[in-house]
Amino acid sequence: MSMRGPGRGFLTEAEKANAPKITKELLARVFSYLKPYWKQMTLVLCAIVISSILHLYPSILTGKIIDVGLGQKNLDALVFYIMLSLALTLGANMIGVLESYLNTWIAQHITYDMRNQMYKHLSKMSVRFFTENQQGDIVTRMTSDIGGVQQVITSTFSSILSNSITLITALVAMYRKNWILATVGIIIVPLFTIPSRKAGKTRWTLTQKSQEYNDKINSILNETMSVSGQLLVKLFGMEWFEQREYERVNKKMIDLNIKESMAGRWFRVVISTFSSIGPMLIYFIGGLLMIRYGADLTVGDVTVLVSLLSRMYGPVNSLLNIHTEWIRSMALFTRIFNYFDMPIEIENAPDALTPEKAIGNIEFKNVFFQYNPERMILKDVSFKLDAGHSIAIVGPSGSGKSTLINLIPRLYDVTDGSVLFDGIDVRKLDLSFLRNAIGVVSQDTYLFSGTIRENLMYASPFGTKDQMIEACKKANIHDFIMRQEHGYDTQVGNRGLKLSGGEKQRISIARVLLKNPSVMIFDEATASLDSISEKAIQDAIDPLITSRTSILIAHRLSTILAADEILVVKDGRIVERGKHEDLVKQGGVYTELYNTQFNPDLKKEEKE
Repeated sequence: MSMRGPGRGFLTEAEKANAPKITKELLARVFSYLKPYWKQMTLVLCAIVISSILHLYPSILTGKIIDVGLGQKNLDALVFYIMLSLALTLGANMIGVLESYLNTWIAQHITYDMRNQMYKHLSKMSVRFFTENQQGDIVTRMTSDIGGVQQVITSTFSSILSNSITLITALVAMYRKNWILATVGIIIVPLFTIPSRKAGKTRWTLTQKSQEYNDKINSILNETMSVSGQLLVKLFGMEWFEQREYERVNKKMIDLNIKESMAGRWFRVVISTFSSIGPMLIYFIGGLLMIRYGADLTVGDVTVLVSLLSRMYGPVNSLLNIHTEWIRSMALFTRIFNYFDMPIEIENAPDALTPEKAIGNIEFKNVFFQYNPERMILKDVSFKLDAGHSIAIVGPSGSGKSTLINLIPRLYDVTDGSVLFDGIDVRKLDLSFLRNAIGVVSQDTYLFSGTIRENLMYASPFGTKDQMIEACKKANIHDFIMRQEHGYDTQVGNRGLKLSGGEKQRISIARVLLKNPSVMIFDEATASLDSISEKAIQDAIDPLITSRTSILIAHRLSTILAADEILVVKDGRIVERGKHEDLVKQGGVYTELYNTQFNPDLKKEEKE
């Protein structure tokens, strides 16, 4: 995120198009993060002023060293001015270290505050936010964007201050010496920036192209070096193709890097040449004034002016590019603020209720729901589930089954109608209370990297070892865990990749049991498993259904026979309901699902 160096003074076309509108409100919001650290910022400002002034004195003392020490052959004066110059340089550098520390301290604390604020804000966002925004974009906001704030504070803000103060103090010192030579210097300085910007633009263009190919290389590595990517490459025998593509992109990037490096070398040659023009002009005009017109100038004075002029090159070039740096900095803050300003869709009501105990009565009353205005997912859904009973929800893919159960723990809110938990609208209940009362086992089991124990105790951080073991026994996974070399301390790998689907699913069930919820929801818990794993999980689920309020969603009808009632959903509506035996005889949607799974020959005959 560094803003310094050749080429950084140019905005890309995308940056120009997306340049933020800088308003008083935006600036006030940016500086609000600095406000808690105003004391440290004051010290930084003082350090910059003192350091800038002290850094100029060695240049001014050069005149004394030449005129008094060398010109008058005064050894004491020579030693004194040299030692004073060294002391001032050391003092300026020490103050510079203090300034750097304070800058870094402030920047780190601001990024710490912003990361905490962002994480807290995103944690409150609904599931809709995470489905509609790419994970990479979310992570970028949390890492690169907020991390870039540190660079803005330590580089952009401090650069403006230090360069401005250095430039002002150098100008004042030059004009105090000789206004004619000072004016010559001022005229020359802007000309110095012309080759700088031209060479910088060339390097910036090459850097952009190089970065594009670097991104392509990263994309190839991310796709082909992952487990899934390598599996696909090997199964299709495409190693030769991927190697050729990688070599092609890699060669392009190397060629561009060489060009960029050489452009940088030519840039330094041009800058070195132009930077010598100013001093030569001052030497010439100063000499002309001294020799031809008898001006009250000494060799030391001319040398001081040349030294001060050289100190102006960097600040002037930096300040000429400050507009670009400022735009990038404000764009960075704008991206972060855009996330902060996203409304929290699901949040506690001001007077949220926390009943003493969750019982588990659930009722859907004329529920409508849609993810977007174009399509209604659930249409006038109504049913009741009494505590201690169970229902199964079946239907074709895309009929709204998973959406329906997502409304109970308020992963989404209904568009119309209401979902009641123990007779209270879930929107009036405290979110923590509601979600603690509901346990969900989904088809896509997610395990954190770590041990089996850590994944289990995530549900109950203060649970006991005996409770953990009891939950695993009920989930039919304890014996498997004990057969592992490290038992409950066995590493599960990234997302549980070291375990089979059935093993992960049973750990997931044990984790929910350890939570001890009033309501258990099984969303396609056995959909992607083999028959042996399915039986092991079904043996774990069946006792749970009879012991607490339960909802089962399943494609495989064999997994729902133990439910007290079956709801058949199609196109977002409950079209049938009842017991398995009764629904099979009705000749409706359920009968069709049943025949598809258990009587495929009959289904074929009907089609013929």
